[in-house]
Amino acid sequence: MSRPVLSTHVLDTSTGKPASAVFVELFKKRDNTWTSWHNSMTNSDGRIQFPFTRDSMPEGTYKLLFKVGDYYKMHDKETLYPYVEIAFNTKDGEHYHIPLLLTPYGYSTYRGS
Repeated sequence: MSRPVLSTHVLDTSTGKPASAVFVELFKKRDNTWTSWHNSMTNSDGRIQFPFTRDSMPEGTYKLLFKVGDYYKMHDKETLYPYVEIAFNTKDGEHYHIPLLLTPYGYSTYRGS
């Protein structure tokens, strides 16, 4: 079995805990249009392993859209951001782990391993 090509992990650094039940949508850029490709919710550990292998996820430009406003609403907290978008480029044969470190008034990301 091939290693998954794409994964994410959302941590709510304001609580020091994983952000579970965050709705995340994956888009693929085709020409100048974003096409919805897959969606999922983070698990109890704040993670998603997308169901793509090297053969099923071609090289290109993708975007993850995290519905963080809904997450904070579930926890009765205000946030500045209704959603966070992270666009990234892929190359064939590589694994991409795109973490999101989140607070109600800030966020950061990086390429993980």
